[in-house]
Amino acid sequence: MSLDKKIELLAPAGNFEKLEIAIHYGADAVYVGGKNFSLRNFSGNFSEKELEEAIVFAHRHNVKIYVTCNIYPRNHDILPLKDFLARVAKMDPDAIIVADPGVFMLAKAEAPHIDIHLSTQANTTNIGSVRFWKQIGAKRINLARELSLSEIREISESCDIEIEAFVHGAMCISYSGRCLLSSFMTMRDSNRGMCSHPCRWNYAVVEQSRKDQYYPIAEDSRGTYIFNSKDLCMIHHIPEMISSGIDSLKIEGRMKGIHYLASAVKIYREALDTFYAAPDAYQVKPWWKEELAKIGFREFCTGFYFGDPSQAVPFYDADQTINYQLFAGKILGKINKTRALVEIRNKVFKGAPVQLLPKKGPPREDVIVEIVSAHGEKLDFAQPGSLVNIDFTGECHANELVRKKSDQ
Repeated sequence: MSLDKKIELLAPAGNFEKLEIAIHYGADAVYVGGKNFSLRNFSGNFSEKELEEAIVFAHRHNVKIYVTCNIYPRNHDILPLKDFLARVAKMDPDAIIVADPGVFMLAKAEAPHIDIHLSTQANTTNIGSVRFWKQIGAKRINLARELSLSEIREISESCDIEIEAFVHGAMCISYSGRCLLSSFMTMRDSNRGMCSHPCRWNYAVVEQSRKDQYYPIAEDSRGTYIFNSKDLCMIHHIPEMISSGIDSLKIEGRMKGIHYLASAVKIYREALDTFYAAPDAYQVKPWWKEELAKIGFREFCTGFYFGDPSQAVPFYDADQTINYQLFAGKILGKINKTRALVEIRNKVFKGAPVQLLPKKGPPREDVIVEIVSAHGEKLDFAQPGSLVNIDFTGECHANELVRKKSDQ
């Protein structure tokens, strides 16, 4: 295992606010999408003007930025896609992420000076496929999620190409994300960015002559989830992932909120920095996993990385929300050491205990001492969507998140 070059932490950015948050909490690179041609058409995404501004912003902060263009297009998509790639080429992102061979060739033709990364959607599972993609010009490959770490190590040792793999986030129940459920059930093509996520819906068995009687396959307080896999979490296995020859650890979640993004990026940043500071002494700090558990309700697993498919079995436990933290607001700017301008996302009250999520270290317990409106009026509470000045007991900083317990 070579420690000469640090592994990259790659974060999702579904819009400009998420881009700022990912960079603030320590991402080395971000992946973003335009309004079309990526697999997350409902994540907000960037207009072409915003995309150009995002690339400038990321580069100003010495962060790489990759533009996703990983749909499987139909014939009528090709010309608009060609024009889009030509315009993206002039913006100079660090790479374009593609999955389809036709899009790959378009990217080579329209953006010859831009690196091409191959998406996990391409289902690259073996050394021969990796060598093929490298031969025609791929710079990096996000390998299929079905591979174990030992298989990834074999590929890394046999092929001189950058390897990317997921380290955290939701896992699609289908083969490398190429699913047809959404197309069948809602006429929304998941392979062209419009997935309605039917794998997360409730299902039951119905006997033909008893149409109003539902027989659950497995039951909890929410319903039945026969396709609903656990979430990937590799925080305990950073050394194994690095020793497998992976060059970039990717966090899933362009459609997730900034609370999820901030916590995930922050924890994996600290984990990587801890590892490189003392590789032989790497240990997971208890608050890391506690922090990750506060931003979702599914159980965690290690996916297929250790050759154990049972890790990804459907999720049925509804008790993960016990420690759930509600995103209360975002600090837009610091007025003085303890006063900040805050954009409120969920109602907060004067005197309420809150947590601030700093750039480094565990969440800091604090209290809302004072709430003052834009007109200077002292308030007992602040409503979602409002901009207020808040006095805390301790020091605060721009881009830090404010949160409260979900029952407050």
